[in-house]
Amino acid sequence: MKNRILFYLIFLVITLNVKAQPTSNLQYTLLKPDRVFDGHDLHTGWIVLVNRNRIEYAGTPAGAKLPTDVKTIELKGQTLMPGLIEGHSHLFLHPYNETNWNDQVLTESRAERLARAVNHAHATLMAGFTTVRDLGTEGAMYDDAGLKQAIQKGIVPGPRILAATRAIVATGSYGPKGYNEAVEHGLPQGAEEADGIDGLTRAVRSQIGHGADVIKLYADYRWGFNNTAAPTFTLDELKLTVQVAGSSGRYVVVHSGTEEGMRRAIAAGVRTIEHGDGGTPEIFKMMKAKCVALCPTLAATEAITSYRGWKKGVDPDPEGVKQKHRMFSDALKAGVTICMGGDVGVFTHGDNAREMLLMAEYGMKPLEVLRSATSVNAEVFGLNNLGNVKPGYLADLTAVTGNPVEDMKTVKRVAFVMKDGVIYKQ
Repeated sequence: MKNRILFYLIFLVITLNVKAQPTSNLQYTLLKPDRVFDGHDLHTGWIVLVNRNRIEYAGTPAGAKLPTDVKTIELKGQTLMPGLIEGHSHLFLHPYNETNWNDQVLTESRAERLARAVNHAHATLMAGFTTVRDLGTEGAMYDDAGLKQAIQKGIVPGPRILAATRAIVATGSYGPKGYNEAVEHGLPQGAEEADGIDGLTRAVRSQIGHGADVIKLYADYRWGFNNTAAPTFTLDELKLTVQVAGSSGRYVVVHSGTEEGMRRAIAAGVRTIEHGDGGTPEIFKMMKAKCVALCPTLAATEAITSYRGWKKGVDPDPEGVKQKHRMFSDALKAGVTICMGGDVGVFTHGDNAREMLLMAEYGMKPLEVLRSATSVNAEVFGLNNLGNVKPGYLADLTAVTGNPVEDMKTVKRVAFVMKDGVIYKQ
């Protein structure tokens, strides 16, 4: 009797397990938009077949071998694209016209900043950005690495994160500053201070150990005479950092807004230069020759200027905005690789596409802007299975209402978001 009962229980468990297995009709999703931007070119009449979390087919219906049972999603009037990639984000910051940078670093608790970052990550994903390069927590230590893990585990929704953790600055060059010396040493810092061979080696390895995917340095900052921007690290220090990071398969990205800071960063072999306000035609020729990409952060410049009272379209452009126009124009003429990245956090998370609109407004062709935010960013950042709508690539996909090649504003009209084969917005 006992054996019969045991046999029955084993049979029941096996039967339930077999029934619980996913069947083929649950694996496939067929997307039918009006057009597909595949990361390089725009195609009309294409379909995209997703198998679990991978793209299985992208092309005309005539070339497809569709499964007998598939979930079909009609995306009429929409353009399907790779999930957009934000090249310069600060998930642990919020707009400076809400709370200035010093007060965010000094008065907002780590718990508050993490709670905000969770909301920022969700807003970013809903805006069609399925990957972000988060370039410094600005005093929130290594919490971006923790947020990345929470997203990977499915605890909270958000984009894939390439984390830079704390970022690295030369001693005395960053902030917060200007407080009583007895107090200042106990204040949170916006980045990790490190200098010289031993100090930089230790800082880079420590940040990698805490989860950094990329290493960010401030090659210059506003610590020159009369608070002007001036280089911080020497060329040898920058080269050392590139070497130490590179030995682990990671690359270095630098904040730089001066000609000399950019020159040293290029010579050191960094992967990308952020901001680049001090770039000249000569500097951009060097960047082109050394395959160093530029992340121009146009939106941050305009946002900060507007917080100071400038009304775009009403007031004349101030010198900082004019310089950004000149710099971007010179970079385009030189053929420098342009990464889409707006320094979001300075302005509102979820409004990431603001940078794409400005890139087009400043003279970049719409198709190049789309490439910059997808396949170009994927290639520069080493994301070999993202940024393209191709068989075998991860199913990170975004659809917008309209045709962004004809009207770049449509990139803000996000109607569909899929990340890793999971639909987050429809």
